Amino acid sequence: MAADELQASQSHQPTPPPISTAELVARLSRFQGPPHEFLINLLAVQCQVSAAAAGAILRTDAEGRLEILAVFPPHPAGATAPSWLAHAAEDARKIIAGGTTAIVPVRGPDDMYGQGAQRHLVLIPLPTRQQDLQGLAVFLVETGDEHILAASREKLELTISLLGLYEMRLTLQRRTADMQRLRAAMEVLATLNDMGRFRGMAMAFCNELASRWECERVSLGFLKGRYVRLAALSHTEKFSRKMKIAQDIEAAMEECLDQDVEVIFPAAPSATFVNRCASGLSKHHGPTSVLSLPLRPGGQAQAVLTLERPSDLPFATEDAEALRLTADLCTARLTDLHERDRWVGARAASQIQKAFGVVIGPKHTWAKVAAIAVLGFAAFLTFAKGNDEAEGTFVLEAVHRQILPAPFDGRLADVRVEPGARVQAGYTILAQLDTGDLDLQLLEAQAEKHRYRMQERAAHRDRKTAEGQIAAAQVDQIQARILLLKRHIDQASIKCPIDGIVISGDLKRRIGGPVQMGEVLFEVAPLETLRADLYIPEDEIADILRLMNDPKRSEPLTGELAVAARPGERIALTVKQVHPVAEVISQKNVFKVTVHLTEQKDWMRPGMEGVGQIHLGTKPYGELWTQRLVNWIRMRMWW
Repeated sequence: MAADELQASQSHQPTPPPISTAELVARLSRFQGPPHEFLINLLAVQCQVSAAAAGAILRTDAEGRLEILAVFPPHPAGATAPSWLAHAAEDARKIIAGGTTAIVPVRGPDDMYGQGAQRHLVLIPLPTRQQDLQGLAVFLVETGDEHILAASREKLELTISLLGLYEMRLTLQRRTADMQRLRAAMEVLATLNDMGRFRGMAMAFCNELASRWECERVSLGFLKGRYVRLAALSHTEKFSRKMKIAQDIEAAMEECLDQDVEVIFPAAPSATFVNRCASGLSKHHGPTSVLSLPLRPGGQAQAVLTLERPSDLPFATEDAEALRLTADLCTARLTDLHERDRWVGARAASQIQKAFGVVIGPKHTWAKVAAIAVLGFAAFLTFAKGNDEAEGTFVLEAVHRQILPAPFDGRLADVRVEPGARVQAGYTILAQLDTGDLDLQLLEAQAEKHRYRMQERAAHRDRKTAEGQIAAAQVDQIQARILLLKRHIDQASIKCPIDGIVISGDLKRRIGGPVQMGEVLFEVAPLETLRADLYIPEDEIADILRLMNDPKRSEPLTGELAVAARPGERIALTVKQVHPVAEVISQKNVFKVTVHLTEQKDWMRPGMEGVGQIHLGTKPYGELWTQRLVNWIRMRMWW
């Protein structure tokens, strides 16, 4: 009886009223779950509101293939997609590209020919800006009534806007979370800025992180040489590196620094990093969740931050991002104060190590190659030495010249040599003067001598002493004249008293012409005694004079000549004299330097020209190549 009364009372309890459409929409607008659950709920609400039998949300991937994001009612995993969904896939890409809602009839095998379709697909492009949700909403409406289809379409288009609202809410939540992370990081940074010493700052940093992120222990270590050294430990003012926990923390830090990635324990199955040391730290001093973050001042890992908290509170992705942001903001301040608090020798050694790291490291290869080339060239200019030489033009001249003048006034009868001809001493006749007049004068003088000789004899016979003496004196006078005429006749054949070569005297055009006594007819120079006059510019003569006047120098200056006729051959020389007065040649001041040739060539002739060099010693190439420029600058700037 009591059971019947209880059943009767339960049967008379009022049933809950159905949920209105507005309430469903309101609940969906406040949905806080992940996107996949939201899409399922959205499809369920839309199907309920519009009386659609089923719905699905599709998207296209990077290769243009369709992917199903959500289906309502859900179908078992691995099952074949419904036929209406396969039918929707045929027009999906065209509808997405068009951007407008479309209604597509779906005919089944039971539909009669000529009868309107009783099932339709409503395809609505998703109005979201999120790239991974660009796609299409597809709904199956089982009706052939156009009015019902139009009403369903309107309701579906209205409710699909809830997707954009959900997207905006997710964006707002992410921005709020980002702002909260940024605020926490800025508050930690503000705490550090109040510290003036590194040890206090590192301790405050670890304590602040431990407090905000509910960590049991926070450690900070810096790279020293090849190993990480523990610098600060939260809630621990003094610690020893010999402690087991300190060694395990340093091992976990080195593991993170070697990989230069964030190391988490426990890690996701898809993680690619190694967390063996972090696992050991958790096992020996926990169990705890471990997160190690490399600190990269200047883009290079130089420190590690390790956080440990209870194992039932693992580090989520949001926690890792917040801690990464905080570490990035505080790294510059921490490393700067850590460097400044070191003693001067350690800072200098660190700077030298960094400099060598930049020089020897693999970065900036072309810049280093260029720098090495520049340094090598500078070293070459500074230390490599070349010959310092004074250079000028020269003319070969004979040391001695034999002048052959005309012995008497007369006419040139014959010329037998030309300039360049070789002559032998006392043998070669260079020219012949006409002796016809001299021969007549000689005959006349001889006749007069005979006449005066007869007069002298007659005076002696007649005992006329005075007349005899006069006649004898006239004989002597005529005899002297005869001797002079004979000498002139002998001198008419012009010969050279030395061996040599004719260097001037082109007289063939003057044959038969008059010559005067003392007029130079030929010049002959011996080839064994040639010299050169070297014309050195005035800006180089000072070095020559300095070396010639150096009392410590015993050897003369040397050099070599290159004749224009044979530039491939070199002729050695020694400097004999520098003329004290400059000469102007080609509008330039030059000094004539007389040099002695230490060797003679058969082909050398007086008057040949070329270029000569005088060796002045050695100087660095930098000084050799810039000497004229430096002198020019000094002249312009009075430097």
